[in-house]
Amino acid sequence: MTDLFEPFNSNFVSQWENAPAYVVVMAFFIAWIVCWLPIALILTKVLHWKPKQPLQPEQKIALVISLYLLAPLILLLTNWLTNQDEAAYGWIGDFSILYSLFMGFGWGVVSLVFVFGCQLYFGFCKFKLSNLESVPSTLFSIMLVALLVGGVEELVFRGFLFTQLEQIYSVWIAAIISSLIFALLHLVWEQRETTPQLPGLWLMGMVLVLARFADNGSLGLAWGLHAGWVWSIASIDTLNLVDYTDDQKYEWITGKNKKPLAGVAGIFCIGITGTILYLML
Repeated sequence: MTDLFEPFNSNFVSQWENAPAYVVVMAFFIAWIVCWLPIALILTKVLHWKPKQPLQPEQKIALVISLYLLAPLILLLTNWLTNQDEAAYGWIGDFSILYSLFMGFGWGVVSLVFVFGCQLYFGFCKFKLSNLESVPSTLFSIMLVALLVGGVEELVFRGFLFTQLEQIYSVWIAAIISSLIFALLHLVWEQRETTPQLPGLWLMGMVLVLARFADNGSLGLAWGLHAGWVWSIASIDTLNLVDYTDDQKYEWITGKNKKPLAGVAGIFCIGITGTILYLML
């Protein structure tokens, strides 16, 4: 029976090996969404979410985790069909990626601590801390989610997508397009709060491409930076650590809707990181 289907299987796989990069990219994203939709529908029923209602944080986290856990499986299938290796996408299977992850995570956290420290110093916001007992568990759970989100997004956008686009375009064009897709896909979850962040998200994508080059093609440093930024911002939001003194007056600095990437402070943080990474090349 296996011999009967062997010619078909080998022919099918060989066709995907020779498929244009844009076909592989579209097939990956379509397969990812199609496979996730049944899971999402089940979760929306379980979580009692209705289409016209805004997503609550716990509902969004459940949907995000289910989507992101599925991505590596779809990518493994894509790699098998196209005869690609994860290493080509920067997923290096040794301890060097963990070292880069650790360094990038620390760098991401320190850069945001500096930015918020400056805002506190100039009086744009005030620090507060309540419910101390929940802080350790909250920080740890957010870190796990941040590592998952950062790892999957880097694997998909700076790994798979950028590498595929690089087969068609120059490095800079591939970086621009992959970063634009990265930014626009954030609109899937929230439009009102995400739209002012689009320039910042695009710049963040470009900087994370630089991080991959600075790390000799590995995704470790980009993963660490991404996870460090997500962890820091999500921790501040979840624990409500910051009170902004005048939202309307200084939001062009602190960020519209309290989102750092929608303001000068967040753009400055990303820009400085990008400058340092460029000098490392």
